[in-house]
Amino acid sequence: MDVLFRYLMHTEHKVRYVRNITDVGHLLNDADEGEDKIGRIAKLDKIEPMEVVQKYTNAYHAALQKMNVLPPSIEPRASGHIMEQIEMIEEIVKNGFAYESNGSVYFDILKYAETNDYGELSGRKLEDLIAGAGEERRSLEGQEEKRSLNDFALWKKASPEHIMKWNSPWSEGFPGWHIECSAMSAKYLGEQFDIHAGGMDLLFPHHESEIALSKACNHTTPAKYWIHNNMITINGQKMAKSLNNGVLIEELFTGNHHLLEQAYSPMTLRFFLLQAHYRSTLDFSNEALLAAEKGYKRLMNAAAKVGGLSTSASSEMDVNSWKQKLYEAMNEDIATPQVAATLFEAAKWINEIDAKKMNISAEDKEVLATTFSVFVFDILGLKPEEEGNNDRLDSVMQMVIDLRKQAKENKDWATADKIRDELNAAGIEIMDGKEGTTYKTS
Repeated sequence: MDVLFRYLMHTEHKVRYVRNITDVGHLLNDADEGEDKIGRIAKLDKIEPMEVVQKYTNAYHAALQKMNVLPPSIEPRASGHIMEQIEMIEEIVKNGFAYESNGSVYFDILKYAETNDYGELSGRKLEDLIAGAGEERRSLEGQEEKRSLNDFALWKKASPEHIMKWNSPWSEGFPGWHIECSAMSAKYLGEQFDIHAGGMDLLFPHHESEIALSKACNHTTPAKYWIHNNMITINGQKMAKSLNNGVLIEELFTGNHHLLEQAYSPMTLRFFLLQAHYRSTLDFSNEALLAAEKGYKRLMNAAAKVGGLSTSASSEMDVNSWKQKLYEAMNEDIATPQVAATLFEAAKWINEIDAKKMNISAEDKEVLATTFSVFVFDILGLKPEEEGNNDRLDSVMQMVIDLRKQAKENKDWATADKIRDELNAAGIEIMDGKEGTTYKTS
């Protein structure tokens, strides 16, 4: 999505990019019952829910910044738009597509299906969904409140122990998952906007339900185009806690994970992701990351050389056709693998011209240098990195963190405190958390 944002701006479109933070309404089983994920962590750590939200939002932003992802135009939070969600629910109820039950409000799928196609985006058939619901779900808590098992919550009445709750016309409660995005997108992008993006895992039921809510409230589909990026696998397997194969971004940057053979830089990760089409699955392995690292360095080396190439009276390559191929690849559904391949073609030319094995005219050199830099840096969003400095610091810091941990286990508090204080004096802050010890430089 960052590449799309960059390309639209490069092609002189005026872009308003909204990327929301859905910080309420996500229950543990992503259904209409259960405990709120954020509230659960807040209770366990004995902190405010917004502290949980801020912690993970900060970590998210820090990771994106390292990977040179541009910030959006607007980044709204669901918790700051409760009134907009309530107003949208009221309109949907008024239009006859939702009903109140024991203080909760549910979207009426069967009523909606009388005049609309629930399943138009994902290709699902409502009859199959109804058949697949199964009577066994009747035993789940709260299902008896619904007219149909496929109805989903727009507002949930909160239990006494639920932390995050607000007043509404129906009860003290909290919004359902799907209504959040619909309300925020309508507020900042209008009742219908151009592009809605997200992961393939959101196609159904989330995006399907967003369409239904928009039609039920505003009588129009929310977006003209839907873009779904596919999933990442690891060594051919799906990421899963049961397989112990999930890798956090920070672990990738430090190399501190049992599946990683070394640390990989943010730009290596970025280029690795761009080497697959966004709609394709991408298999994550050390071999693939090492190949991406080599490819990234090859592009950086070419970018460093291209401005200083010597010119001749004529050229031995068709630079204008090469440039056209880059734009054609981007226009053909953001085909970043084809863009990368075309850039590698130019990198070969640059190396051969630098080695005096090929000639290029001054005019063609200008086209080559400008276009190469624009696509590598402005559109693909790559940037030069200081070779090895971060990796070496991470390796040293991991050793220091391990020594401090050993001192604490031996109840050698003086040594543990001295390590922390000496690092602070050097501008390095040690941070102890439930998930381990990390550091940051000032």
